Amino acid sequence: MQHAVGSPLPPPHQPGHGPAADWSSAAAHHPGPHHQGPAPVPPSPSAPGFSPAPVPPTPPHSQVPPAPPHSQVPPTPRHSPVPPAPQHSPGPVPDTTGHVPLPPGAPMGAYSTPPVAAPDPAGTTLAVLLIGPAGAGKTSVAKYWADHRRVPTAHISLDDVREWVRSGFADPQSGWNDHSEAQYRLARRTCGFAARNFLANGISCILDDAVFPDRPVVGLGGWKRHVGPGLLPVVLLPGLEIVLERNAERSGNRRLTDEEVARIHGRMAGWYGSGLPIIDNSQMDVPQTARVLDEVLARSIASPPSW
Repeated sequence: MQHAVGSPLPPPHQPGHGPAADWSSAAAHHPGPHHQGPAPVPPSPSAPGFSPAPVPPTPPHSQVPPAPPHSQVPPTPRHSPVPPAPQHSPGPVPDTTGHVPLPPGAPMGAYSTPPVAAPDPAGTTLAVLLIGPAGAGKTSVAKYWADHRRVPTAHISLDDVREWVRSGFADPQSGWNDHSEAQYRLARRTCGFAARNFLANGISCILDDAVFPDRPVVGLGGWKRHVGPGLLPVVLLPGLEIVLERNAERSGNRRLTDEEVARIHGRMAGWYGSGLPIIDNSQMDVPQTARVLDEVLARSIASPPSW
């Protein structure tokens, strides 16, 4: 509403005065173009100087034009109901994160899964940590097991990730030091990140590492922190003569001395009595070991080991 030039503005809102009172006060002082103030009062017939206005004569009845037929009478326009004014309520904030809303339905918790009497690890999304000394066959068994599952499965080898470092690679065979220890820790964290990403996308994973029982904080504790408490550890521990024979078939920096292999194998014997499942694959080939691994995982799913 515009006010005349030079006119005083309507008073500001006072406590206890609503918008209706302000607008009525402003309209009384500043009438708009459609409201010119109160209508003038006509003079009384007894007032001096009053003369009635002449009334035109009524024409005879015959001269009155007949009313038009009903069909020619224009229809009276009907007033359509005026829609109510929209309420100025704050609408939902638009989602700009690219998230696709799900269709309406029951929440996820409403769908219950019937209990499974015999867990089938071959069709379950899970994470497995295969532990064992050098020459135990961890990498071969892990690859075969991942290749023959009914659900997508990834194999994450700690040695492969550790060897991603080309320039400045710290080879433990040249001497175990803080530099090689730091690269092992970095490789374990990288493997843990990859495992969580695979699991978040519905892909199982199996990791292999030579975890020592006399270093629980760095070994199992580190893997539990990197991957999660749902990780299922299994120890692959054949006899010493088997790991020495398999180690002799290796080449490059993955081949260790017999003394180092024997020392590692002796430390791995500490897993006996730890509560973790142990597979002695001394007399098993890779497919047989993978089948036994499935059996062990089925028991671990039904009754997870405490570690």
